[in-house]
Amino acid sequence: MIVVTGGAGFIGSNLVHALNLRGETDILVVDNLTNGQKMHNLADLNIADYMDKAEFIAKIEAPDFFKHVRAVFHQGACSATTEWDGHYVMLNNYDYSKRLLNWCASKKIAFLYASSASVYGNGQNGFQVDRSCEHPINMYAYSKFQFDQYIRKVSSGIKSQVAGFRYFNVYGPREQHKGAMSSTIFHFNQQIIDNGRVRLFEGCNGFADGEQQRDFVYVDDVVDVNLWFLDHPEQAGIYNVGTGAAQPFNAVAQAVIDWHGQGDIEYIPFPEHLKGSYQSYTQADISELRQVGYDKNFSDVKEGVSRYLDCLNGNVK
Repeated sequence: MIVVTGGAGFIGSNLVHALNLRGETDILVVDNLTNGQKMHNLADLNIADYMDKAEFIAKIEAPDFFKHVRAVFHQGACSATTEWDGHYVMLNNYDYSKRLLNWCASKKIAFLYASSASVYGNGQNGFQVDRSCEHPINMYAYSKFQFDQYIRKVSSGIKSQVAGFRYFNVYGPREQHKGAMSSTIFHFNQQIIDNGRVRLFEGCNGFADGEQQRDFVYVDDVVDVNLWFLDHPEQAGIYNVGTGAAQPFNAVAQAVIDWHGQGDIEYIPFPEHLKGSYQSYTQADISELRQVGYDKNFSDVKEGVSRYLDCLNGNVK
């Protein structure tokens, strides 16, 4: 059996979909369906079982808990970068992850988990997987950073595979339930449909209007990296998962406009609540990913946005 925590979420459900395409259906999805809209991410998937996160956590240390699990994809987390309840975030993102890691280690089960590029903060020290580059600036980022630190401390004593993936700005199908936390591509598409105009932030942190840059990575590429590591159990460590090329929000907006064949851009004031906790620039250093043998190309914004909007707007089933 394969366990996918956060399996009804964005990346988790795409992982389950990709596993299904491989013929894998002996999958346990763990999630919290308080937001029932997430069920749409599971409706077309084939799984063996579903378990609520609270029940799953309560059973983790049970001696006979799931004897035949061969891998855990740990995607479940509070992913809101605007959440400042530190107790809640650390309980969900740090404590939960530690307990699950320790269970996997005791059973010699592969543990493949979601970290985040948010650990790099404003990026002023670069985007290498190195402590000198890491300076989280929001609570979500700190929880991910601290778990990576825990991995660094204990990994030498773990005999099974442990691999963490620092996702950069992931976009693609099955993110519609995320609301405000959905990708800018999702929101830009809806803005064009609703009023024919994409809204971008005015300049900040030395960047001109709409010229803040992120490393936008298509979800299929993120999933492919996860599955590559599943197929290469000898590889472990923490890796950046992005394209390796930052692109400005203006370019993303233009790609959405080009797909629709209409629309323009409106610049809006930078939100007060994001000042001091916003990444204006990210670009993954993927050299370590390449060094361990992952050599596939990543979709650029133009290609990825086109594929996503075909799906999002019903052009592809």
